[in-house]
Amino acid sequence: MDNRVKKALNASINKYAQLAAVDAGNFENELISAFELDVNFMDKVTAFDAVFDSHPKFEELREVFFDLLMVNFFSSDVQKLEEDYLESDEWANIEEETIDRGSELLNLLLYMKECHDEDLDPELGDFLKEFLLVEDDEFQDEFEIYEELISNQQLAESSIEEICKTSPTLNISDEMKELFVPFMAFFLDTEGSATSIKELEQFSSNKAFDTASYVLITTINN
Repeated sequence: MDNRVKKALNASINKYAQLAAVDAGNFENELISAFELDVNFMDKVTAFDAVFDSHPKFEELREVFFDLLMVNFFSSDVQKLEEDYLESDEWANIEEETIDRGSELLNLLLYMKECHDEDLDPELGDFLKEFLLVEDDEFQDEFEIYEELISNQQLAESSIEEICKTSPTLNISDEMKELFVPFMAFFLDTEGSATSIKELEQFSSNKAFDTASYVLITTINN
């Protein structure tokens, strides 16, 4: 299992458990075991889902953690496979089977990997224009999904309180509704400072999910 993914998973689960007042013990151990299985990706998905089915108190995290499962596959599992595996028919079929799984968080995680590889600091404008290509006519689906991030980029230079206060007043796409606050919080403070975490806990209307997602993102970034 990729070490950066494991740290992010641990930090996010424990923060969610703390704020939602649930016990993380068995859930955390079982989920890590699913990530570490030496099986094909779809069997790993089956094991992953079985863990969530057994621990419904963590259901809110299922799809963002599915994104982590994908990132772990790209970072760790694919190294054991043929060099062109991601170009194979088998992987194309897996992509088709999982097209409705995960969330927009995967885009951010892949962007962060690109930033690490190129030794760049993540930046909202760069993410939107250079990674998602929202200004390109061919990528209007992305424009519609991220429209409120595009229109409110100034929030990434404001404060956690302002982000949390403004979010409910915006017409955010279904794909970004849950993730708007942690995304904006990340681009405001990519380091994940104790102050930002504390302010999310204070001002977010969905503090367990928003803070756990923010901790996931910043842990994997650092």
